[in-house]
Order: sequence, then C-alpha cells, then structure tokens
Amino acid sequence: MRISVDIGGTFTDLVVEGEVGPRLFKAPTVPSDPVNSVFDVLEVAASTIGCTLEELLRDTELFIHATTRALNAVLTQTTARTAFLTTEGHPDVLLLREGGREDPFDFTVPFPEPFVPRALTYEVPERISSSGAVIKAVDDRALDEICDALSAENIEAVAVCLLWSTVNPTHELRVGDRLAQRLPGVPYTLSHQLNPTLREYRRASSTCINASLQPIMTDYLTGASARLRAAGFAGRLLMVTSIGGVLDIEDVAEAPIHCINSGPSMAPIAGRAFAREDADSDVVIVADAGGTTYDVTLVRDGRIPWTRETWIGPRYVGHMTGFPSIDVKSVGAGGGSIAWVDSGGLLHVGPQSAGSVPGPACYGRGGTDPTVTDAALVLGYLDPDLFSGGSMRLDAAAAVAAVRRGVGAPLEMGDVVAADAVMQLTTEQMVRAIEEITLQQGIDAAGAVLVGGGGAAGLNAVWVARRLGCRRLIIPEVGAALAAAGALISDLMAAYAVTVSTASDMFAMEKVNTALAKLHAMCQAFIERAGVLESEPSIEMFAEAHYPQQVWDLEVLLRVTQFADDSDVRDFVADFHSVHEQVLGISDRDAPVEMITWGARVQCPLRGSGSPLSSLGEDGIAVESVRTAYFPEIGVVATPVRTPASIGDGEVLKGPVIVESAFTTIVIPAGSACERSRSGSLLITPGSPGQAHEVEYAKSDAKADAE
Repeated sequence: MRISVDIGGTFTDLVVEGEVGPRLFKAPTVPSDPVNSVFDVLEVAASTIGCTLEELLRDTELFIHATTRALNAVLTQTTARTAFLTTEGHPDVLLLREGGREDPFDFTVPFPEPFVPRALTYEVPERISSSGAVIKAVDDRALDEICDALSAENIEAVAVCLLWSTVNPTHELRVGDRLAQRLPGVPYTLSHQLNPTLREYRRASSTCINASLQPIMTDYLTGASARLRAAGFAGRLLMVTSIGGVLDIEDVAEAPIHCINSGPSMAPIAGRAFAREDADSDVVIVADAGGTTYDVTLVRDGRIPWTRETWIGPRYVGHMTGFPSIDVKSVGAGGGSIAWVDSGGLLHVGPQSAGSVPGPACYGRGGTDPTVTDAALVLGYLDPDLFSGGSMRLDAAAAVAAVRRGVGAPLEMGDVVAADAVMQLTTEQMVRAIEEITLQQGIDAAGAVLVGGGGAAGLNAVWVARRLGCRRLIIPEVGAALAAAGALISDLMAAYAVTVSTASDMFAMEKVNTALAKLHAMCQAFIERAGVLESEPSIEMFAEAHYPQQVWDLEVLLRVTQFADDSDVRDFVADFHSVHEQVLGISDRDAPVEMITWGARVQCPLRGSGSPLSSLGEDGIAVESVRTAYFPEIGVVATPVRTPASIGDGEVLKGPVIVESAFTTIVIPAGSACERSRSGSLLITPGSPGQAHEVEYAKSDAKADAE
C-alpha cells in the first residue's frame, strides 16, 4: 500500500493506493499544527476503509508527504534567527539583489528588505580570486570575534557565502569548521555545497533561506517522522520537492529549501499523465484549483517546464530561491478566495483567502466574508448536505447572507446575479493566468488539452475552457486531489550543478568534460542510495547558456555525456539556437554561445511503466437527482445531478448537468457534453455559449427572481 498526503491552505488531501486502486480522502487543514492535519485525514481514511490507524500505517510501504510549511515560514517571516557571513567589503549582496521592478514607474512599491538584515550580516576578512587563488587568507582572530558576536546575538542558524567559493571552497570550509567548534548545535549552510552557481545574489539568497529553514524544518520533519513511526508506520518516508520529484526525508532535512514549492509541483506531473492516458496529447494546460490558489502550468512536448527564477513572494520584491523548480503560476482564485468591492465600486476576488479557519461563511466556523465557495452554493452548484463526502454540512443561508452583504448590496444586485458575478470574475482571473503562460510562449490554447484538478476545479472549468477556446477538457477521477495523486506517480529525483565558464568559439573541452564526469558520478551515487527501483533510472545532462551580453540563461539538454570533438560543440550550439527561438521567438545563428553552469538531473522510478493511476477503488453509488441551479446562458433551471458511477459506458451527458462525486462538483453548462473514460476521468467537450439555445430545459420560477 502507498499513501500520499498534500497539506493545502484549506484542506489536506490524502490518496491511498492499494490492491483495489486509489481512494481519496480530505480533512480540514489545521494551520497551527500541520502534522495534526495529516493524522486527521489518516483517521478519516482508516475509519472509511474499516481498519485502525495502526493497521493502515503498518500496511503502508511508502508514505509521500507534500507541505507548504517551509514556504509559509518564509512568507510569514517565522524562520530561525539567521546570520549571514560574507567576504569583507561585500556586505550588500542581499540588498543590491538582481532584477528590477514589474512596473518601473510605480514608486509606491518600497525597495525590498534583504532576507537577512544588515545588522546580522558579518564580513569575514578573506579573499579568493576568480581563478581560485588565495589573495587573502582567512583571519582566524576576526572569525573568532564573529563567532562571539553570533553567540551574543542568540543566532539560531548561519549562512556562509564567500566570493568565488564555487571555484575554491577552502575558505568556506574553514569557516564551517570554526562555526562547528565555536557554536555547536547551531546549523550552518555553506553556499558552495548547497548551490554552486555563479550568480552571487541567488547563491547568497538560497544559502540564507536554507539556513533559516533548517531549525524549523528539522523539527517539523523529525517530529512528523517520529509520530508516524510511533503510530505504526515502518516503511519509507519521502518528501515532495520543488522540481517535481521526491527525496528521502533525511535528505530534505539537510537542505529544506528543496521543498519550498513541494505542493504545487505535483499537479503538473499528474496532469501530464492523464492527458497522455485520456487524450494522447503532449500539449497540456494543467490547472489546479484548491481552496486558496489557482495554480497553472503549461506542458509542451510532454516536458514539464522548469524555471531558475523562483521567487518567494512577488517577482523582484520577494526573495529568490536560486534553485530550479517546476514553473507554476499561481493566482488567488481558489474556493476560499474572498470576494470584495473596493471604494470605487469595483468587484475583486482574492488574493485574500478565508482558508480553513474560519473558512467560507457557509462552513459555519465564524467566517463572514463571501468566497467563491459561497457563490457556488448560492448558484446551486453545491449540495449543502454532501460537501466533502458528507463530512461537512454547508450553511446555505449564511452563504446567501455573505454574498448579499459583501457583493450584492454594494453593487445593488440580487443574490443570484451577485454570486454569478463572483464566479465570472473568478473565471476571468483563471483565464488571464493561463493566457500569460500560453501567449508568452506562442502557444494557442485552443490546441491544448486542459486538465482541471483540485476540489474547486469543476465549478467553472468548462467556462475557462470556453474562454480559452480549448476543445478538450479532462477532469481526472482523482482530480480533487491532483497534487497528492501526482506524488504517487513521481520519481526519486535530484539535480546537481557545477560552474565552468566557457564559450562555443573558445570551448574548454577538458574542463567541461571533467565537470560532466563529476556530475555523472554524483548521479550514480544517488542511484546507489535510492535502493530497489521498479525500472531503470535515467540521467539527463544539460547546460545553461546565453548569447554574449545576455543576462538570463536558457537550459539546453546535452546529446552526449562527454564532448568528443568540435561536432558535439556544434550540435550543442544548434540546439541552443533552436531553444532560444522556441522560447523567445528569435535566434542569432551567427553568434557564439556562452555557457557557465553545467548540470544533471537523475530520476529513479518508484513504480512500473503501466497506467499512472487506475480507476478509483471505490466507484461510489450510482445516483441521479435534480436540483435548481443558475447558468448565465439560460437562467435558473431544474438541473439533472449525476454521480460518476451513474454514467454508463459510452453514455454522453449533455448540459446543463452537474456531475457530483464525494470531493468535487463538475458543472456542465448548456452547450457542453461529457462522457467517462476508461480511467474514470470525465472527458468534456466545452462547446460554446451559442449552442445553449439548442438545449431543452425547464425553467423554474426562481428565474424571475434572478432577472
């Protein structure tokens, strides 16, 4: 048996994969103690399956965990008290940063504060040249004085980033040894070990972020591990990383920065798998609508997109992690996003979220602000008695009151019209987020498959697909927990990098080949530690390159593991030109190419090469009913409600219809149609609003009220 858990801002999702197929479970997230969320949802699973928690964990061989604990600690500034040690004369690395402003003329945005304040930045008397030569040795007496100052300041973690330590790490190692002697028990991070990249700001930033996370993430991970072991779990415990893979929890504890974006990174993995399974497509838009955010990713040619510009918080004014991660764009348009009207009478949705506590007004936990979930309940899309598998009853009257007070009254709208305005604005925000990643890369969304995941995805996924012009929409059967499902089909994965600066017209072949051999050895060592695998591991080598005077690099895969002659260099240059043209629309095939960072990714499969996830083990009960719901194309109508289990093989449902499972609701408006695939996914043809007049429907008396 395998288990994956994804702790979200509103709900904690759990997927159990056993002999009868995967099963989904949800429980509200406990912000004050996320580990309690894990045990709450495990208790729900054990009770539903019909066993004790101890029996469930005892039969589990693999437990995969995704959490936003590290990300939230940075965003809320609750990380450890961290000191930054850098080369004498260069204390402003974190202050000067890199990048700029999203809007260069918006002077209301203050200059961002450094991750570690200047008061906790210490200059180490030492200097190494760009060639690795020692210009000035480490001043041990001054270093001891710094250690005394750190002790007096009650420092909880130390980040060390000295100039050119990627070329010669001798001084950083010496500082690390001294810290271990003088400040025993205080964790420290050395930049050349964590992130051997050339760019000074991102190397320093990643080192500081990692150091600041070590105390709290070590406590969290060891605490979670200990509680699971005490409860009966004896299998392998893995943590989801930002690059879309998993690592043993001990490895993550040493470098917790790798799990900053662990939650959002898994949905693209699952979305790609289902697009291939159900639509045989390698151009996929993966949209994960949770309780707090709407996360979107564009998969091209079957490849998960990566970015090295990973920012925590807004771009340029947040903090750069300095590490690659899956390229996910997030907007505040989840089920718990709050709708509000500004002083000018303009409606907004998000980015504030009601979260799980107090949650939307309809949760009955003290929330009073109208949310997307409240609007969906007012429109009749949700069944108040069956929300979250019947574990939670929604308060319809509270939802109506919140929408009326927060949106309807300020805008002088009726309840239904106000709720529809919230839903339509949410749809537009989702569409804009997707268009930013598709249009930017020259992709026509109409030719892509849209995969909708997350508990709130089905509420308006069809309208999103229509606005984009997508002809195919897939809602996987495990879509309500898409990220957790992605974790179950992910691989053990690690990435390594070394710095060798060279250019295509003066290629340092011997140095590059030495670096590539070192990278390959690192990957082989990782494979040896991985243990028993289901299939053969793979190693992918790449380089980050640019044209002369360019600022940003592009990643180019290598065709070879060693450069044999000039023809291999020419092949690499040709590949760079092609990548540059694909990403930026132009190329300069007569220009030389410069390379600085060389890297490798290693993947060790944890499962076989069969179907990514079979149909749900518990297919549910075949139920057909009717309830009143509002559709902007046709008004308020008596709408058929079906469960997935009630949809027969080859049966095509035409909208308006609502497909309702234990953990998600899919709204199929007039002019749309859906059927069920062999994998259990809903395959939806979005159609267009113009087709709505062809649909026969019975209007209820409530339409007059809405009009």
